[in-house]
Amino acid sequence: MKQNKETKIVVLGAYNSGKTTTLEQICNNRAKVEYNGTTTALDYGNTVISGEKVHFFGTPGQERFRFMRRILSEGLDGAILVVDNTNGITNTDQEIIERLNQYQVPYVIFSNKQDLNSDELQMVFDAPVIPTIAHEGQGIMEGVELLLKIVKSGC
Repeated sequence: MKQNKETKIVVLGAYNSGKTTTLEQICNNRAKVEYNGTTTALDYGNTVISGEKVHFFGTPGQERFRFMRRILSEGLDGAILVVDNTNGITNTDQEIIERLNQYQVPYVIFSNKQDLNSDELQMVFDAPVIPTIAHEGQGIMEGVELLLKIVKSGC
């Protein structure tokens, strides 16, 4: 982890999983986001958590912007994978999980849209799964705080 008391977290996931809404909730609706409903480059926000500045970068979910996930993931300290629980794990989500595991990046999985489908994800993960409802803010900060603990512990 970086020694300058600033942390970089990347918010990843498939198209329409709730990444932008998650980032807006984390940053108290002060994030710089796309307003057309589709992120085409990146979303960005920052906030101070426990006296530490944390930068959050949201990636586009469409496959044609896959290269942006790689660019934005340079130098990350941790990641949040937002999964649309109504769709389950997509091929995009699986690819992201494999890359995070390959590079030993600490991450948590937000099982989003619990208000539409509260079934548990049908897969075993090496990361904690947090049920969330991004548009209501449910589970979001609990998941962020857990991720930051994991990042600081180096596990």
